Amino acid sequence: MRKFVVALGLGCLAMLAGCSDQPVTEAKKAETPVQPVSGQSALFRMYQVARAWAPDATILQLTSIHLTDVPAVRGKAGAWQATFVSAEKSMSRAYTYSVIEGEGNLHQGVFPGPQEAWSGPASKTFLISTVKIDSDAAFQTAREQAAEYDKKNPKQTISFDLEMHESFPNPSWRVIWGESAGTASVSVLIDAFTGKYLETLH
Repeated sequence: MRKFVVALGLGCLAMLAGCSDQPVTEAKKAETPVQPVSGQSALFRMYQVARAWAPDATILQLTSIHLTDVPAVRGKAGAWQATFVSAEKSMSRAYTYSVIEGEGNLHQGVFPGPQEAWSGPASKTFLISTVKIDSDAAFQTAREQAAEYDKKNPKQTISFDLEMHESFPNPSWRVIWGESAGTASVSVLIDAFTGKYLETLH
């Protein structure tokens, strides 16, 4: 009888051990690699935080940040930086949104930078409601215009700037084949409100 009780106890312990391992295994299966995000998605998250700083916050610029630890998906980025302006405060403030902790002052989620004095014209800023077209859609349209160059450079890093340009009434996505507009051979402007092609820059 004693042997039976011991055997039964050992059997229960084995079952409990098996049960305790199962959630760990399922948790490991549930883990997925971190993914980049589109510009519009990152901008909206930063805007929500910026509104707490300044209810009248408008956007001056949005720029993508390439992270080597995040899978490259053309049309998206691992991190973004946006600069917001408050006319009421006469101040500007940069925010970053990143999917991971990064080097320097880059943190996962939304992170605010210091406030700086701002006295520029309101025509250089824009409302978030004018950003109807996301960065991945802008890339697809720009790619059609730079098809020959893109075909020759299929693995080229794609970067983004979103801002107002004097020649156009709406904010424009600048889709850049390279790390920055200053070093790129080709970049294409896409209207962020209509999604229409505007201009190819070299």
